[in-house]
Amino acid sequence: MTFFVVKYIVIILLIFGIPFPLPRISASLWDEQPPKYETRAVWLTTIGGLDWPSSYNSALQRNELCHILDQLKAININTVLLQTRIRASVIYPSEEEPWDACLAGKIDKAPDYDPLKFAIDECHKRGMELHAWIVTIPVGKWDSFPTRLIRSRYPSSVVNIGGEGYMDPSNPQTARYLANICHEITSKYDIDGIHLDYIRYPENWKGNILPNVARENITHIVRTIHDVVKKEKPWVKMSCSPIGKYNDLAHYSSKGWNAYEKVYQDAKAWLDEEIIDILFPMMYFRDEQFYPFALDWIENAQENSIASGIGIYFLSDNESPRGKSWTLDDIRRQVYFLRQNGISQAFFRTKFLLDNTKGLYDLLKNELYLYPSMPLPIVRGKAENEFVTSEVSQQRDMKKAKMTVDRHSKHDLIIWENVAFMYNVYASDKYPVDTSDAKNLIASRYPKNGIAVPHAEFQHLNYAITTIDRYGRESEIVYSSRHTPDISNITLNK
Repeated sequence: MTFFVVKYIVIILLIFGIPFPLPRISASLWDEQPPKYETRAVWLTTIGGLDWPSSYNSALQRNELCHILDQLKAININTVLLQTRIRASVIYPSEEEPWDACLAGKIDKAPDYDPLKFAIDECHKRGMELHAWIVTIPVGKWDSFPTRLIRSRYPSSVVNIGGEGYMDPSNPQTARYLANICHEITSKYDIDGIHLDYIRYPENWKGNILPNVARENITHIVRTIHDVVKKEKPWVKMSCSPIGKYNDLAHYSSKGWNAYEKVYQDAKAWLDEEIIDILFPMMYFRDEQFYPFALDWIENAQENSIASGIGIYFLSDNESPRGKSWTLDDIRRQVYFLRQNGISQAFFRTKFLLDNTKGLYDLLKNELYLYPSMPLPIVRGKAENEFVTSEVSQQRDMKKAKMTVDRHSKHDLIIWENVAFMYNVYASDKYPVDTSDAKNLIASRYPKNGIAVPHAEFQHLNYAITTIDRYGRESEIVYSSRHTPDISNITLNK
């Protein structure tokens, strides 16, 4: 029986949830190089302090966030989707919208620090990307202060549906308003991405509208935001979280809940038009409602453009119908299946991961995410031929970099010149170091100009470094070997 026949038999077993000894199969069938490029993301929810913050004390908030990020880094999570705009309220000093109450306990009351800047800095210190998660269309209770503020400024752009306020996708002002918020964040902060949530019509929309017109209205909003963000910083990744099922399939029904027909999201077209770089479909399903629809997302998607949302909250007995909570094997099967088909992963929500619900944190740490990985790079459009110069304009003419390895009794101290925003550091007992193998990656997106590695663990290894630009692309490689001189040269991309 050939490898490919076995592979697809196992995929069928995964789809229908038929049990089999997965750890043994993962050691044989999936005994391949771990993915070097795989977005591993979490949604960090701030509404009501669900994931963070749990206190109104600013010092405690900062300490708590650092602890959260340390825990995520320890299991090789590389991307944080931080809820930045909540319900027409935000977690940074904005000229457009008021402070959310999650920070100081009262709407429009400022904390004594800038939470968004702090979160970005702390993520970057740990080699992690931070994407500003923007809840777009819902604006909260109809009589809430944030909703009343928008209504007073743009009365025709907000509609009342069951006592809740929603931006009207049919109103041209909606696109301009949301684009202004995303531009404000992009221009003021060193973010890595803008992540659009609820970029769709409400499922209980009251107005009559032709489906094609409705889809174009949503696409127009996405396009408008894309244009202002990319004009400001073209390396900032545009992403969104569409409904988990794109549309009905030939043999599987979406059961009335899909992106294209129900809420007018033409998410695949956004990839084709290149106004979205990465999709995070909210695939909070299992078995036959998960696997066929996951394959549907990638059937016509471009490379490096899908990161499936996984509903880990279903592991909790409190979040699931009585007696129907998920098992850890549900998550294990989904991650293996996604990885085998080149799909990255994102987990909703952070709390259920860090609480180690049913052993999930341990599963990622000890089995699924053993080695670091790089977030999906931007691989299309202008990024193909551009090298970012805005952030490193003073260093643009520094085309040569040197690496020195100073071997001490307790540490190997690796030092390099400051020529880039961040670096990858590799180590291997082989020379030259294979930088395509994630097992050799000992530090990814590293922001400093030197690293000390424990001599006991990395004794007598060969090292290599690459620089990374803001699109996520690596330069050529600097090698340092115990068998060769410890200083090497490299020419960076121009």
